[in-house]
Amino acid sequence: MAAIDSLLVRAKEMRASDVHLCSKSPPMTRLYGNIVKMEGFDVRTPQLNERELLEVMTEAQLQEFDRHKEIDFSYAIHGVGRFRVNIHQEERGISGAFRIIPSEIRSADSIGLPEVVKEVTRREQGLFLVTGPSGCGKSTTLAALVDLINHERACHVVTIEDPIEFQYVNDKAYVDQREVGTHTRTFASALRSVVRENPDVIVVGEMRDLETISLAVSAAETGHLVFSTLHTRGAAKTVERIINVFPPEQQFMMRTMLGESLVGVLSQQLMRNRAGDGMVLAIEVMINTPAVASLIRHGDTYRVPSAMQTGKKFGMQIMDEHIIELLRANKIDPKVAQVKIEDKGLLREYLQEQQKEGQKRKKGQAKEGA
Repeated sequence: MAAIDSLLVRAKEMRASDVHLCSKSPPMTRLYGNIVKMEGFDVRTPQLNERELLEVMTEAQLQEFDRHKEIDFSYAIHGVGRFRVNIHQEERGISGAFRIIPSEIRSADSIGLPEVVKEVTRREQGLFLVTGPSGCGKSTTLAALVDLINHERACHVVTIEDPIEFQYVNDKAYVDQREVGTHTRTFASALRSVVRENPDVIVVGEMRDLETISLAVSAAETGHLVFSTLHTRGAAKTVERIINVFPPEQQFMMRTMLGESLVGVLSQQLMRNRAGDGMVLAIEVMINTPAVASLIRHGDTYRVPSAMQTGKKFGMQIMDEHIIELLRANKIDPKVAQVKIEDKGLLREYLQEQQKEGQKRKKGQAKEGA
């Protein structure tokens, strides 16, 4: 048992999402979105941090860290769980960030994914993207979708991850999991060979560069259902991000390919709940209807939000409108919404409406008491 394990166990008991170990600082956790100090632990010296962080690496990982001064890998504590780890060199010494991977894969229903997103898992081909900022639960959503496929479809799923996070037990599907750096060199090299592995579904942990994006879109065009993630906010921005990765002379072709192969985009954010003891998922859904596909092909992605407004019958929804729904359901605080919502005018309208309703209630109560 590594010296650091007891600290990670404690963080998991706290229901933290992340642990940060920095020299000259006590251990810190991210708890319901906020960074807080872990009580009962002393300030970590550079020597202690280095010794304990190096201890959790294999010999091959130590060599890579020595070459690049940073490394990503997964780490497991038997009987406790798995962690996604980043160890890096910084001004005060060696630091580490541990993302706690839930022991159980959450179902699509339990995290609140709408039916139109679950329907995507039953398609035979196309590209579906899960997007949002770091720490917004993209991996959890992707795992829920893969798990749904695993329990519903007799098919072959290949995942390419950096590192492997959730682990699947084969049910109706056969799931191959490949880790970048361990089982393959890069996302792109794995994608180049994956079509020869006879997959039905391909899961790419992240589309990081032009080659990976190009290969993922091509795989979707050639009869595979492809899932991946991007660090973008909003459906329209996601499409633009993909297109702008390519040089100008290739962008027209990529718009055409994307217009044909894209199934949809799920953009998400995590927000602290009203009670302050958990997180709530807010989502935006874009489905690639003929109208949306035409906008993508013609470079009119700025009009995609309008198409989403008029396409609600197809299961589409706007992020800001979902945030207002969460406010109406009393699931989040207006202060949280103020930070997360883009259309501040929409929030003002809601607050004014609530104020008027409150005044009506007071008048009604005054009449009853008179």
